[in-house]
Amino acid sequence: MSETQPDSPCEPWEYSLHIPHDPRAVTVCRRTLRLILTMHGLIGLVDVAELLAAELISNAVRHTKGPAALRVGWSGSGVLRIGAWDADPSPPEPSGPLDQALYAEDGRGLALVRACADGWGWRPLAGESGRGKYVWCELGPTAWPAPRFSATGSRRSR
Repeated sequence: MSETQPDSPCEPWEYSLHIPHDPRAVTVCRRTLRLILTMHGLIGLVDVAELLAAELISNAVRHTKGPAALRVGWSGSGVLRIGAWDADPSPPEPSGPLDQALYAEDGRGLALVRACADGWGWRPLAGESGRGKYVWCELGPTAWPAPRFSATGSRRSR
């Protein structure tokens, strides 16, 4: 692969970014995710993926006391999975419907994730490497923006 040519979006890949318990880490994760998606030719997913990652990671930083990690993976078949690991095995707090959460002081994160992602979930983790949980969401082919066309009907690049 050349430095200027991104991978084909069809090839599967995965990245992990381990972060300290620091609110600045949310920005680091968002910017890293933007770079990853751009380099893999998935710029059309950047805005919604950044929102979802920021919600998941900010929950991990805000509601736990230890380190966290962002995990991003492309299935190769059109599904982007974004996940956040943290050291607390407690389930994420359920949120109400998005229309009710919009005016709340906090608790909007998972409502936004439910509204914007094609699927989401969580699982507790336990093992030799420690305990915690993994909260994830997915963007499938329906998240891809519609192609833009020029006045002559030919497809335009973005």
